[in-house]
Amino acid sequence: MITADCHLHTTFSTDGESAPEDMIKKGIEKGLTVMCFTEHMDYGVDYEEGPDAFQTDTETYYTTFCNMKEKYSGNINLFFGIELGLTPSITEFIRHYVKKYPFDFIIGSSHTVGGIDPYYSAFFEGRTEEEAYRLYFEAELACAKIFTDFDVYGHPDYVLRYGPSQNKNFTYQKYGDILDELMKTLIQNGKGIECNSSGFKFGMGHPLPHTDILKRYRELGGEIITIGSDAHKAEHIAHSFHLAEEALTRCGFRYYTVFENRKPVFYPIQNN
Repeated sequence: MITADCHLHTTFSTDGESAPEDMIKKGIEKGLTVMCFTEHMDYGVDYEEGPDAFQTDTETYYTTFCNMKEKYSGNINLFFGIELGLTPSITEFIRHYVKKYPFDFIIGSSHTVGGIDPYYSAFFEGRTEEEAYRLYFEAELACAKIFTDFDVYGHPDYVLRYGPSQNKNFTYQKYGDILDELMKTLIQNGKGIECNSSGFKFGMGHPLPHTDILKRYRELGGEIITIGSDAHKAEHIAHSFHLAEEALTRCGFRYYTVFENRKPVFYPIQNN
């Protein structure tokens, strides 16, 4: 049974809807033993919501986290994380930022390509769905080759969540040239990927990434896999974790990972 949710957003993230303490209480209620908060830090992106959108106030976030960690120390293990939006133009910012705070865990995610988030339909305008997906995967590969200041790549097929047909026309083979290189690059650099259960919430029938990607990562020798709900409000904490566990087992994983002080700790998946 998976009891660690390592991708969580509170009101410290622009799109978070629940306060940190409410998230913690719900996590305890759901039987979690570990929660890692991973607020958004998408620096250098001019979102429609404003140029500073999706940049957490890290100082206040860290102070609040420390208070909550102490308050709930006898009930649950809390870890301090961040979700970095990776774009090639912010290498210097990230290099300095990750050294400034004592993060336990860093997710590197591609939320934008060319300054546009696939969440917005503009990303798909003037492109076929396949062209848009390929462009996104190529951008991830470029970031994986540039950055080393993260622990796992977050929701590696995030673009599928918002594509015109989502995952209906997706096959690993169609993008295997890029995805194989991406998985090999991450493995060679000692980086993992996450199993993001939000895919089930979005009606996709699988976690993010697609089970074909999870399976291929494992076939290539990848072992570092974290589990996260990507919850932005308390009710979605640990969403569909039983389905994520089944998917990981089918893909050949025997362990999942929790990061503490940027070091991976492996926990057995009980149903393998």
